[in-house]
Amino acid sequence: MPNNVVITREMSVSNNQSTWFLNKIPCTLKMVEEQVSALNIQVGNLCQFLPQDKVGEFAKLSKIELLEATEKSIGPPEMYKFHCDLKNFRQRERELENSCTEKNSNLEKMKQKNERYKQDVERYHERQHHLDSIAMLEKKRPWVIYEETRKLYEEAKKARDRQKEELKTLRQTQAPMIQEMREADKQCAKLEDKIKEKIAAIKETSQKCKQQQDALEKKDKQIQDIKQALRMKQEAETDRQKRIQNTRKMIEDWTNELKNTENAENIQPLMNSLNANLRQLEEEKANIDGELNDLRRERENLLKERKGIADRIAQFENLMNIKEEKLKGRFQDTHDALMWLRQNRDRFKRSVCDPVLLSINMKDNKHAKYVENHISANDMKAFVFELKEDMEIFLKEMRDNRKLRVNAVCAPSESFAEKRPSKPIEELYRYGFFSYLRELFDAPLPVMNYLCHQYYIYEVPVGTEKTRNMIERVIKETKLRQIYTAEEKYTVKISRYTNQSVSTNISLRPAQYLTVTVDADKRRQLEDKKNEINKQLQSLDAQMALLSEKQKHLECKDNQLRQQKKELLERKNKRKQLESKISMKCDSLRQMEQDGINLEEESEQANAKIKKLNTQKVKLVIDFMQLIKSCMALNEDKTNLMLENTVATFHKSRLDAEYRSATVHLRAMDQQISDLDVKKNSLLTKCKGLLSTAKRVCNLGMDQNLPEGVYKAFMDLPSTVDEIDALLNEEKTRASCFTGLNASVVEEYNKRVKEIAQMTAELEEKKKELDTYRRNISQVKERWLNPLKKMVDQINEKFSSFFSSMQCAGEIDLHAENEEEYDKYGIRIRVKFRSSTQLHELTPYHQSGGERSVSTMLYLMALQELNRCPFRVVDEINQGMDPVNERRVFDVVVETACKKSTSQYFFITPKLLQNLSYGEKMTILLVYNGSSMLESCKWDSKAFFRRRRRFQP
Repeated sequence: MPNNVVITREMSVSNNQSTWFLNKIPCTLKMVEEQVSALNIQVGNLCQFLPQDKVGEFAKLSKIELLEATEKSIGPPEMYKFHCDLKNFRQRERELENSCTEKNSNLEKMKQKNERYKQDVERYHERQHHLDSIAMLEKKRPWVIYEETRKLYEEAKKARDRQKEELKTLRQTQAPMIQEMREADKQCAKLEDKIKEKIAAIKETSQKCKQQQDALEKKDKQIQDIKQALRMKQEAETDRQKRIQNTRKMIEDWTNELKNTENAENIQPLMNSLNANLRQLEEEKANIDGELNDLRRERENLLKERKGIADRIAQFENLMNIKEEKLKGRFQDTHDALMWLRQNRDRFKRSVCDPVLLSINMKDNKHAKYVENHISANDMKAFVFELKEDMEIFLKEMRDNRKLRVNAVCAPSESFAEKRPSKPIEELYRYGFFSYLRELFDAPLPVMNYLCHQYYIYEVPVGTEKTRNMIERVIKETKLRQIYTAEEKYTVKISRYTNQSVSTNISLRPAQYLTVTVDADKRRQLEDKKNEINKQLQSLDAQMALLSEKQKHLECKDNQLRQQKKELLERKNKRKQLESKISMKCDSLRQMEQDGINLEEESEQANAKIKKLNTQKVKLVIDFMQLIKSCMALNEDKTNLMLENTVATFHKSRLDAEYRSATVHLRAMDQQISDLDVKKNSLLTKCKGLLSTAKRVCNLGMDQNLPEGVYKAFMDLPSTVDEIDALLNEEKTRASCFTGLNASVVEEYNKRVKEIAQMTAELEEKKKELDTYRRNISQVKERWLNPLKKMVDQINEKFSSFFSSMQCAGEIDLHAENEEEYDKYGIRIRVKFRSSTQLHELTPYHQSGGERSVSTMLYLMALQELNRCPFRVVDEINQGMDPVNERRVFDVVVETACKKSTSQYFFITPKLLQNLSYGEKMTILLVYNGSSMLESCKWDSKAFFRRRRRFQP
């Protein structure tokens, strides 16, 4: 059979991998799948492979799924492809229909919206026409204003030129009067110069008089100074006499006090004794300070040590708090009971231990998992009592009164904590054991007693990975009932009947509660050390208080001695101080006596000076009188000159009045000319500004002329400012009527016109594409539906025939609610097993399990002759059939499968009815199995082959 394909799979248990072969050639799984697919073998298709557990699923297949499975199984290769294409085409057709509908709707909306905006666009253009008129009027208005101003400028320039000619004629007629006024001005100027000379001479003479007067006043002041100096000397002499008298009195008093002062020789012995006492006192104070410093240093060291111990105790407390928080998070009722117990321990006769998980303290937290796996969770959270009566009181309070779910146990009265194991741990070292459970942790005596009594922790050893590797030997040689290795727990039981050991092992759970380790012995040592340090500190404080009191007493005594020393020093130094004061005052007295003033001599000298000064004053008075006379003569000359000047000034004023009267008209004309110049210049500046404004409004440069088009447009507009303003207001009023319009309306309108054109083109394109899809769908539908209907008719013919042969009725048809919904097409199976009922669709709920199996089997038989696959497999489908239906189905299978040109058929069943009909083309394979079977390791394949060859004809 050269065309056969042999697929081999080798499975390796050691590495959980598979090796595939095609015709004994290694290959990949993908190559196998491709080969299977090429043979049209569909393992997942229930129409080809129907395991026992999938019979129910076959009945659950929807009509759509059954159609697809049938197409894949017996239909031409292109049938299922056409079906998929039709579904995809239909989906795309829906999308195109929706797209066309949506685009058509959007297009209509845009057209309607643009129609609404059309009137706004027309109004916008009308408004723009008014705005253009306004812009042109605003451009012409400055030109009209400029032209009117330019005409005013020309008129002002001509008027100024006429006034200048008239002014020139008037000035020529006033020349003689001006000459006479100049002569009068010269005469007045000469007289004023002479008057100024006289005033200067008078001023000079007056200055000399002032100098003489100042000299006289200075002499008077000198005389007063001499008299004042004489008075001061007289007062100083009087004060000196008083100070001499006071100094003599002080010297006399200090001399008397000196006589009564004791000698220093009598005070020195007292000073020596006092200094000796002070030195002794200082030594005592220094000794006390030294002792206090030593005690302070010792106290500081103790405080530091106590703080370190307190920190370590706090660490232990934190660890206990962590354990309590774990208890609270997992067993809230137990934690509440613990809080109550700590406040009410006095209600119990004997001691009560905290829950076991708080009482146990691991020596090494890595061993916590052994203890937690050995002790039950209920006992881990149980309180341990020494007296059963106390336990009953506690449980009544917790469970009955407080409704708390807590556990409690009573420790045995007999001591188990010190009980020795049956085998010393040293004997177990060779098996990898390193300790018994009891030695892995510390606990209060009642807790340890209970655990030893209840869990035999003194008999349970803990081993390592070495123990795990030799576990069979350990169990056999040690006879231990419970064993812990690194990660497992072994429990060994002895059978009561066979006396054989049976061991079970479980993996250890990770530790949850006992990983926090608190060294209780170390904590007690720290507490004792802390109490001892407190006692030492109390002793040191008492010693320091005693020394401080003694130090205060010495300080007080030291202050008293220093006060006495100060008083003795004052007594010793008082005589020296008095002698020094007397000596200093005597020197001062001698100096004052030597500094005496001769008042008679000083008086004679002062009178002589005053007499000399009076002589000088007489000479100054004579000179002063001469200067007064000269000043009076000069004033008389000045008065005469001023009279002459008054006459000349009057003549000049008369001429000025005549001149002013004659020149009033002249000045008026000057003012008119000036006003005309200002007006002309103002109009010229205004013309330049208006011209610049007009050109700027028209966007022209200063050297550019008005364009011809603008000039013609200006000709059609009014020529006066009033008319322009009236028309401008009218145009603005018209433009203001068009509110709510802007350029964006027109832009949006034009944009939407383009979008409408673009969308219209897209819609036409989509419609063409939709028509193309519909033509394709029609073609593919015809190529798919006609063969499908023919195939369904063939299946229905076979299916109905099979059911008729079983005195039942059945039919299949192609079902579709909507011919255009290709994803909703399906094969509907309808069956009737009793003559009194109607045809009902095959469902998982309406028919029984046997009826579903019969229907499924007959449907598969109906496919048999049409099937294109090499073989089909049905597994135990006769399970649940009654014997009659099972026999009928078997006959149908044999009849159908044994026909020519049908695919190979594998029918797997755990049983066969008696007296069945078998065909010549059938092969029956029996699988033998049971307790009497030869083990596979003892098979002799060569012997099997030899026996087989002997039976061959």
